[in-house]
Amino acid sequence: MPQRDPSGDDPDVTPEASSAQPGTTPAEPGTPAPVPVPAPGFDPDEPPAVPSGKFGTPGRPLRRSSFLVGFTGALGVLLAYTLYLGIRNAGGILVLVVIALFLAVGLNPAVVRLRTWGVPHGLAVTLVALTVVLLLCGGVVALVPPIVTQSGQFIDQIPSLLDELRRNPTVNDLVERYDVVERVQGAANADTIGRALGGVLGGAQLIFGTVFRTLTVLVLTIYFLAYFDKLRSLGYALVPRSRRERAALIGDAILTKVGAYMVGALSIAVLAGATTFVFALIVGLPYPFALAVVVAVTDLIPQIGATLGAVIVSLVGFAADLPTGIACAIFFLIYQQVENYLIYPKVMRRSVEVNEVAALLAALLGVALLGVVGALIAIPTVAALQLILREVVLPRQERN
Repeated sequence: MPQRDPSGDDPDVTPEASSAQPGTTPAEPGTPAPVPVPAPGFDPDEPPAVPSGKFGTPGRPLRRSSFLVGFTGALGVLLAYTLYLGIRNAGGILVLVVIALFLAVGLNPAVVRLRTWGVPHGLAVTLVALTVVLLLCGGVVALVPPIVTQSGQFIDQIPSLLDELRRNPTVNDLVERYDVVERVQGAANADTIGRALGGVLGGAQLIFGTVFRTLTVLVLTIYFLAYFDKLRSLGYALVPRSRRERAALIGDAILTKVGAYMVGALSIAVLAGATTFVFALIVGLPYPFALAVVVAVTDLIPQIGATLGAVIVSLVGFAADLPTGIACAIFFLIYQQVENYLIYPKVMRRSVEVNEVAALLAALLGVALLGVVGALIAIPTVAALQLILREVVLPRQERN
């Protein structure tokens, strides 16, 4: 005969009692059910193992023995040190990657503007890249010929300069007193020639290294521009889903500020270069286009760039004649006041709002860490940190 379910006929039998294990004494009515004791090594927060269907069911994690903890800690320290060595050895390449990312963020608004006009994405990236290449070639054409010309003129004038020195009795007296001729002949040995050749090879290596780094940054910038949307989406996908929307809004605001800063800085630099070019033509400075390029490039450096360009052009003016040098000094003194108090605030008011002290400290730290590149990315970095501090850190501190 089939057995009856005691829980179905006897109202005094509770479900807890019916589910008790065989061989155990049923609990009295009203007595709470016993709490099950987990097995050793069982983690209640760990989700249950789900069979993969291909490699079977995974086992429980290893017990946390002292040997396992120590081995894991030592392995973590070793991996951290290896990562440090890798970053240190690849520091130059990482700097180039940072420069390319910064340029891509700054040039992306131009790509977006072209896309709003109906230009396809690939064609928009191509047009922006060609514009950058043309500007770079224009700067090289403006700077290299004056340097080559002036160097050739100096080499051609060396014999005449030596003749003038020989005709000077004071110089002849010094040559005879200190045996300059014999010292020069003694210095012209194999070691001196080897060091000179090393300097020449070092100069060639510097030139080719600069060309290689420039091409690397250019290629990386084009790739980052072409895949900018995908890279941004990938970065947001790494954030947990519950915080992804807020992270995307803050990230887009940071990218907007960096792009606006780049556009504003380039506009101010182009205006400074064009103004310098017109002034150089008026006063008759040599190589006006090259001087304009120098002023435009140095004006991109925050805080000290405009002063550096003004000093270079003023030195060229003083080398020409004294009135021209004085005119250059007065012109740049007036122009810098107009740029600092009229042009710069209007252009940068809607892009970045950075405290002057914070901007100065950021520029100094950027120069100490990454040189000119650090000075260029200092202000947008501070603007991004200010946004994160205002939207994330300070509200969290107020809630605690």
